[in-house]
Amino acid sequence: MATMPYDMSVDTRDSLTGLADLGAAKATIARWQHDWPREVISCPIHAMMITLGRIDNVNVAFGESAGDGALVEVAQRIKHFASDELDSTAWLAARVGGGTFLLLSRQQCSRERWQWLAEALADAIAMPIASPQEDAAHLRLWPRLALLRVTEKDDADRVFDRLAELANRMRQGQGRRIDWSTGEMEVSGRSFRALEADLLAAIDNDEIEILFQPQYALDDERMIGAEALARWHHPTIGRVGAGSLFQIAERADHVAHLSRHIAQRALEQAVHWPDHLRLSLNITPADLAADSFAMEFARLAERTGFSLARITLEIIEQVLLADLDRVGHVLDQLKVLDIRLALDDFGAGFCNFRYLKVLPIDCIKLDRSMIDGVLEDERDLAVFRAIIAMANALDLAVVVEGVETEAQRALVAAEGCEYYQGFLRAEPMSAEAFLRLVEG
Repeated sequence: MATMPYDMSVDTRDSLTGLADLGAAKATIARWQHDWPREVISCPIHAMMITLGRIDNVNVAFGESAGDGALVEVAQRIKHFASDELDSTAWLAARVGGGTFLLLSRQQCSRERWQWLAEALADAIAMPIASPQEDAAHLRLWPRLALLRVTEKDDADRVFDRLAELANRMRQGQGRRIDWSTGEMEVSGRSFRALEADLLAAIDNDEIEILFQPQYALDDERMIGAEALARWHHPTIGRVGAGSLFQIAERADHVAHLSRHIAQRALEQAVHWPDHLRLSLNITPADLAADSFAMEFARLAERTGFSLARITLEIIEQVLLADLDRVGHVLDQLKVLDIRLALDDFGAGFCNFRYLKVLPIDCIKLDRSMIDGVLEDERDLAVFRAIIAMANALDLAVVVEGVETEAQRALVAAEGCEYYQGFLRAEPMSAEAFLRLVEG
């Protein structure tokens, strides 16, 4: 391997998305390789380069601000995906120029799993993106992903060169959206069709794990409840996070089935909680597409014995990209049942404020990206304060996600936020561990 030419302390950021830039990505590869104990095994690094089609068309059709907004949205989707799927390993997301991104992971990972992760990320990026122009068509960007398993012969420059060369060949061709730098795409032993069948079996056999992320009040640090999260430990590809889990379910047309299963299992476990604790559940477009969802959910809660008044249903922007009138009608029914409604991942996308005006929302959950730079960047802090001021004016409670340091907690408390969740206090945990925490 060539002598390392990088300053390993480099931590520069892309000014548009806040991700690492190319220099920081190369420095990270060099640092990982330098620090890894070579007597064990060569440093296990996997990389994928994501290139976006149609971004130039977006700039022409909607203006550069729309194109920039779409790039920011893609950056957030990559970060969220990595947080869900790679949270137990070292990883880095970077924007290396234009519509090109890089995801790096330092982990022991089979080619099969890395291929599957690429498939799942490609699906997540290709989901509709809200247009900043009201009544304009939603945007769609089509990614191609070049994959690489770093070898002992690859330094940071060679990693990037190999990925860029493959990405260029993929752009010129009309075939695969995912390929390996070896020139041969790995044939997954578990195709998405097989995973769909596995998922149905996992639901039937109660193999979908429900975890609980505790939530706390900022004024006195009391626990107020928890958000239910789903995980699936697949025997071949490993852990599957909630986002990818629902992508698999969507391909099999079983999103509503999976969502009901998660809600039922979470409610059955939460019924043992003290009466002052609330349960937060995520709901999907498939849920809100059914006019009968509100009454069916109410009957589910009644069967488990958990009070509807202690439930918060969280809605992401993807839910609202559907028929807004229909969604509003179903949300109105849920409000009549005394269920609280939260707009989740606020700040991760275009933040269409019309949602807050026309829908019966009780609170907003600020996306973890909203506090990433507030301690260092005055502009980030100004945006954060503006959102809090708007929430106060609309009488909306504010929950902050992703609080990882005491400095972040102190700042969001000082700015008037009510609640938070994050690794500072607790990671997602099993139902049994959550009860022990509550009773301790």
